[in-house]
Amino acid sequence: MNRHTVWTLIFGVVLGSLLTTAAFIGIIRRDSASSGGTQKTVLKLAHVLDVSHPVHAGMEFMAKRVAELSSGMVEVQLFPNGQLGSEPETIEQAQRGALALVKTSAAAMEGFVPEMAVFGLFYLFKDHDQYWRVLDGPIGKELLDAGDRTGIHGLCYYDSGSRSFYTIKKPVLTPEDLKGMKIRVMPSRMSMDMISGLGGAPTPIPFGELYTALQQGMVDGAENNPPTLLATRHYEVAKHFSIDEHARIPDLLVISQAIWSKLTPQQKAWVEQAAQESSVFQRKLWAEKTAEAYTELEKAGVTIYRPDQSLFSEAARPLTDQFKGTPVGDVARRIREVK
Repeated sequence: MNRHTVWTLIFGVVLGSLLTTAAFIGIIRRDSASSGGTQKTVLKLAHVLDVSHPVHAGMEFMAKRVAELSSGMVEVQLFPNGQLGSEPETIEQAQRGALALVKTSAAAMEGFVPEMAVFGLFYLFKDHDQYWRVLDGPIGKELLDAGDRTGIHGLCYYDSGSRSFYTIKKPVLTPEDLKGMKIRVMPSRMSMDMISGLGGAPTPIPFGELYTALQQGMVDGAENNPPTLLATRHYEVAKHFSIDEHARIPDLLVISQAIWSKLTPQQKAWVEQAAQESSVFQRKLWAEKTAEAYTELEKAGVTIYRPDQSLFSEAARPLTDQFKGTPVGDVARRIREVK
């Protein structure tokens, strides 16, 4: 084997290794034939939702707008259904720079940004409009920016509605009905504390495993919003849906700080503009899909209850009051002051 052949083989091995590595990182740059051979940036976006979910539609809109704004020079590739891992796992990948973008619940971010726990407090917001005034205002911006110190840069919020209980054997009409019931919660200390404080048995289970857990009786119920209950088909097992609306926990679109720092100012501007536009688009779609979800759930045989929410808010008050004087309590106080 001559020297030229040896060096050719070595170059091939190194190049192959680099390409293999690129397949697993969140940002890939490659030549784009449609742009005269200039480099194209590809950003991978992971989430755990089904493609029929309205939040997924918001991210599809975002990907489309990035492509339009950048004339195809920046591409966002979506990986739904937990293909790249659970929410905590994908956040950790983003921290390492192994993944560019993640759609996550604020509850899952709580383990990385403690202030996000504030969203888990029951009956924190006055109503839907005040909720968005908070998220669109200084407090919402501060919470997005708080992730920067942990390697996660917040881009925007997506509407995830309000969370209510859906159960298998009996409805939840009063807080007392929760006593002893195993309720699936997100991987959030706050969510667990809230449920246990009302007498339930919080059971953190990965979202992708929840249908089976309901089917096999590992849990007695869960809590989520109407579009998600419909999209996941959890209603096939849990036929009781009690609209107590105990929490409003937004979804977030975040980007790896390591990857964000590598983007040019123009690329950052494209991504930020597309994210903000997608948030506005998704909120409108969410309202439409929520109304449709109620209709479809009733058609599917789900019984929808509307219990007295004041019973739940009064029962939760001692749980939320215990955070007074803490960083989370301070954020909660400021949120309540927003008119």
